[in-house]
Amino acid sequence: MENDPFRYHSWIEDALRGVIHHSLSYAAEHGLPGDHHFYITYLIDGDDVELPSYLRADHQEEMTIVLQHEFEELVVTEEAFWVTLRFNGKPERLRVPFHAVVSFSDPSVNFSLQIKTALGFNAGNETDMAVAGNFETEETEASPKLEAAQGGDDERSGEVVTLDAFRKK
Repeated sequence: MENDPFRYHSWIEDALRGVIHHSLSYAAEHGLPGDHHFYITYLIDGDDVELPSYLRADHQEEMTIVLQHEFEELVVTEEAFWVTLRFNGKPERLRVPFHAVVSFSDPSVNFSLQIKTALGFNAGNETDMAVAGNFETEETEASPKLEAAQGGDDERSGEVVTLDAFRKK
C-alpha cells in the first residue's frame, strides 16, 4: 500500500487543510462576520511551532486556541498562520504551521473537521517566517480570548468530518 501512487488519505487531508487556510485567509482580510469564530487545535511539538515556553509547559501535546472577536495581526501564508493572542493579559505571537493542525471548527455554523494523520514537522521556510515577522506587539484595547475546547455554553452539535470513515479496515 505504501507504494501505491494514489494516496487518497493524504490528498483529502491536504484538501481539509485547504479549507482551514481559506477560512483563516478570509478572516485575515475581512475579519470574522456575524457569530463566526474558530476553534483550532494543533500539536505543539516541532521547531516550527512558535509558542511561549510557559504555554508549551502548560499543554502536553496539543493546544486549542479560539479566534473570535478579539485577535490581532492574523497573517496567513501557504505554510502557516501567525496570530497575536493575550494570555493572562500579555500579548503573545503564535506561529502555527498548517501541518500541525489536528482539528478546526466554526461552532456558529456547526462545522467541524478533524485531521487524524500527523504529517511530519518540517522547518518553516524563511520567506514565510519573514512575512509574519514584521509585526511589533503593541497594547490595544482589543484583547484576544483563549477558551477551552471543552465545556462552554454552546449546546449545538455539528458533524465532524473524519477520514476514518473512508479508510479500509
